[in-house]
Amino acid sequence: MTEAPFLAACQRLPVSPTPVWFMRQAGRYMPEYRRVRSRHGFLELCRSPDLAAEVTVTAVERLGVDAAILFADILLLLEPLGVGLEYSRNDGPVIHRPVRGPEDVERLPRIDAAAELPYVYEAVRLARKSLRVPLIGFSGAPFTLASYIVEGGGSRHYLHTKTLMYQAPQAWHQLMALLVDNVISYLRRQIEAGAQAVQVFDSWVGCLSPHDYRQFVLPHMKRLFQGLPAHVPTIHFGTGTAGFLELLRDGGGTVIGLDWRVDLAEGWQRVGFDRAIQGNLDPAALLASRDLLFEQARTILDRAGGRPGHIFNLGHGILPQTSVDQVRALVDFVHDYSQAAGKNG
Repeated sequence: MTEAPFLAACQRLPVSPTPVWFMRQAGRYMPEYRRVRSRHGFLELCRSPDLAAEVTVTAVERLGVDAAILFADILLLLEPLGVGLEYSRNDGPVIHRPVRGPEDVERLPRIDAAAELPYVYEAVRLARKSLRVPLIGFSGAPFTLASYIVEGGGSRHYLHTKTLMYQAPQAWHQLMALLVDNVISYLRRQIEAGAQAVQVFDSWVGCLSPHDYRQFVLPHMKRLFQGLPAHVPTIHFGTGTAGFLELLRDGGGTVIGLDWRVDLAEGWQRVGFDRAIQGNLDPAALLASRDLLFEQARTILDRAGGRPGHIFNLGHGILPQTSVDQVRALVDFVHDYSQAAGKNG
């Protein structure tokens, strides 16, 4: 497994073909997942190690990808903190007891929240037994977790989050420090259970300016990545980060994930060629004709230039409207085209 193409690419070692996996590759677009989901609520599914492992493995078997990502959710770590996390079928995650001021931050329990999630680690162990490709564990990033806690759910402008940052910076840093401690513990436990790489999802961080990222997020991300085992590949992914890719790199990570809003070659140059790169097809391209899909994938592979350290992925998760056959065709195309390009080169 140490010679798996995905793990080799994380370390910027030459591999052919280019490894590929997808965010949300086990999700609503897949009939097998929908059948399981019709019988179980989302949290029930996450809390059932057998089912979570089954969904994780099924996606790999259907798609032929080079890595699995554990079926879970970026917010599970928040449930033990007592903020009233609920997953509604139509509105997504909701926080019933949001944290809006310093007194709310003070009331958060100082516990090892990761210790309250044994079902996640058992799912890791079960999935590893059935997988022939590496397994990726993950967590939401501290900023994204904090934003959910403060906003109480989805947001367009993140006004509550930025108000806390600007008006009570000490409380903000206290909240972030608490979350960093828990994310480190959570990811380390996943690694101990068998995860061979971990990804940190900063799905909402693109709402910040470079100045605010540098002041309110960067120190915490540095501490997070420094707290993880050095021998395990780490993927640092955010959306809307084209304005501060250099800061994302400074935050840490063996691999920097790019969304589709930046050219891959330019993004990699800004990040630095001493890091591997993951990405960065627009998920909506999977809804296009196959000719257009392959054209866009070819452009990304060409922009990677055959340089060791490219992992093909989307710029965010697979959309629910996507055809499984379309995803499988993309996997085959990436493998075939990159292998042929390697031979020609």
